[in-house]
Amino acid sequence: MLKQTLSQKLLQKLSPQQIQLMKLLQVPTMELEQRIKEEIEENPALEEGKEEATDEFSDDYEDNGEVSEAEQEFDINDYLDEDVPQYKTAVSNQGRDEDEKAIPISGGMSFHDVLSSQLGLRKLNSKERSIAENIIGNIDDDGYLRREIEAIVDDLAFTQNIMCTEEEVEDVLFLVQDFEPAGVGARDLRECLLLQLERQHHGDIAVFTAKKILEKNFDEFTKKHYDKIKSRFEIDDDDLKEAIDAIVKLNPKPGNSLKESTNSKNIQQIIPDFILTEDEGELSLSLNGRNAPQLRVSKQYEQLLRSYSEGATSTKADKEAVQFVKQKLDSAKWFIDAIYQRQQTLMFTMKAILEYQKEYFLSGDETQLKPMILKDIADIVEMDISTISRVANSKYIQTPYGIMSLKYFFSESLSTSSGEEVSTREVKKILQDAIDAEEKKKPLTDQKLTDLLKEKGYNIARRTVAKYREQLNIPVARLRKEL
Repeated sequence: MLKQTLSQKLLQKLSPQQIQLMKLLQVPTMELEQRIKEEIEENPALEEGKEEATDEFSDDYEDNGEVSEAEQEFDINDYLDEDVPQYKTAVSNQGRDEDEKAIPISGGMSFHDVLSSQLGLRKLNSKERSIAENIIGNIDDDGYLRREIEAIVDDLAFTQNIMCTEEEVEDVLFLVQDFEPAGVGARDLRECLLLQLERQHHGDIAVFTAKKILEKNFDEFTKKHYDKIKSRFEIDDDDLKEAIDAIVKLNPKPGNSLKESTNSKNIQQIIPDFILTEDEGELSLSLNGRNAPQLRVSKQYEQLLRSYSEGATSTKADKEAVQFVKQKLDSAKWFIDAIYQRQQTLMFTMKAILEYQKEYFLSGDETQLKPMILKDIADIVEMDISTISRVANSKYIQTPYGIMSLKYFFSESLSTSSGEEVSTREVKKILQDAIDAEEKKKPLTDQKLTDLLKEKGYNIARRTVAKYREQLNIPVARLRKEL
């Protein structure tokens, strides 16, 4: 049974301009430049450069200015023809489920290209070469062969109709493991390290001991159970230390070294969004010039619209032309306004952070950082927390102490024994300093670190200390032990 009802609802909807501003707020400087270039390419009414010193174009697009001779010759009928069906100017030869994928241009030789070039120097029959190419294709960027030999045998059988045994694949794998860099083609870390030790000078007692440790006591070595290793091989501390030194000099990811040498490794460039300078106790904040591009609305499009508004627009082509020009002009003005609002929001928010953390920016001492969360800044600037989050996301500031992420200045609070609120970053700094200064033969356990913090007035549980230690990427005391 169909039924009609009338109801009232209070809804909050975002305008296209607000959505555009939100998207622009969260992009860093480098992406903003690309975004502006894309907008200029898509919208011919938007141009780069300073605004010309002319009267501002009114909102209703009315003016008494004269149209140039070149613009008078412009005929919209040359671009819009009502007699031509739309299907004749469109093409659709792409399936519904097919995605358009752009192929990036890569410079230099890739890691796998270097391995394949070494394969060409070996004398192999067609079957062995196919097996080797399959193995190289399965080696990851770190230089490891993660796929099982049994699975490679099946791959060759089903995809290339090449029948072979696991022994044949392993024989070819041993050949690939002889390629540069040393350790490539290993199936795990232990094999990778052993392959590198095999190429070192024979007769070196430290290398010989290191090989035996990896072959017989690899688990004990990774867990730093040095007493068991010394008892097993009947060696003293000096012999063990020399063997460990030989192992730690090896490369656990051989593929990375080759990628760096072939310049195929992607390097992310960081451009600061803000620049902070300090002069005799006075802080000066400025926005990176790339965040304040000079954009303007095309005068040609404005004059084009004037010419149509002054004349008759009776035909369908003329009406479509007027609608098109108006749409492009509105879009250009919205974009320029969104860029301006982005600049204002970024500066307004960063000034609030600067004032909140002024003691840190003056001294550069990490312990001077105050506890600060997104809500603290949102309350100061009277904006939504989501807006502050977008501003802090992927943004950097250049300070006298280095380039730092805006997220670096946000941290939770922690109460001391005296009731004072301090930043958790201050506690992490004390933990880092204590571990850096510890005696490596007897590293500080989590309990000892907890006692140390309690002596300084920070009443923290041992599990919290362990959490902060893990956030700092510091292993447990047993794994930090050195001979």
